[in-house]
Amino acid sequence: MQIISRTYLWLNWATAVFIVGIIVLMVVRLIVDALDLNPFGWTSRTTHRLTDGLLIPVRGGLRNFGMDPKFAPLVVILLVILLGYFFLQLLGAIVFTITGVLASVRDGAMISVIGFILYGAISIYILLIGIRIVFSWGRLSYSNRIMRFLIDVTEPLLGPLRRIIPPLGWIDISPIVAFVILFLFQQAIAGTLLRGASMQAF
Repeated sequence: MQIISRTYLWLNWATAVFIVGIIVLMVVRLIVDALDLNPFGWTSRTTHRLTDGLLIPVRGGLRNFGMDPKFAPLVVILLVILLGYFFLQLLGAIVFTITGVLASVRDGAMISVIGFILYGAISIYILLIGIRIVFSWGRLSYSNRIMRFLIDVTEPLLGPLRRIIPPLGWIDISPIVAFVILFLFQQAIAGTLLRGASMQAF
C-alpha cells in the first residue's frame, strides 16, 4: 500500500511539474512573439522548436473553428491543464480501485472486491467519455490513434443513447445522460456491494 501511495504522490507531483513547464513555455512563446525578435536568432529558434509541436495542431483546430490562430498558446495552456486534470482523476480512480481490492482481499471480503472493481471501472469509463469530449473539440478524426481508442471504447454506450435521445439543436446530450446513468450505477454499487467497506483511496 505504501509503495502505491508514494507512486501516486510522485505522479501527482510530476504531472504538476509538467503542466507548469508547458505553461512557462507558452508564456515565453507569447513574449517572444510579442517582441517580434529576429526569427533566426537563438532565442526565437529555440522557443519555436520547443513549442511548435504543441502549437501547430492547435492552430489548425482554431482555423477550423474560424478563430484567430494567435490564441493558440492560451488554448494549449487550457488544454494541458484540462488533460492534466483528467489524467490525475484517472490515476486516482485506478489507485482507488487497486487499494480497495487489496484491502478487501486482505480482509477476505470478496463481495467488496467485486464492488471496487466495478466502481473503479465505471469511474475510468466516465473519465474516458470526458476525455473524448475534450478531444472532439479539437475535431480529431477517427484516424488519430487516441481518438480511435476513445470512440471504440465509449461508442457502445453513447451510440445507442444518441439514437434514443435526439440532440438539442447542434448539442449532443448523450454524454450527459451517460454521466447520469453511470453515476447512478456507482451509487448503487456503493450502497450495496461496498456497504461497510472503506471508501478511502489510502
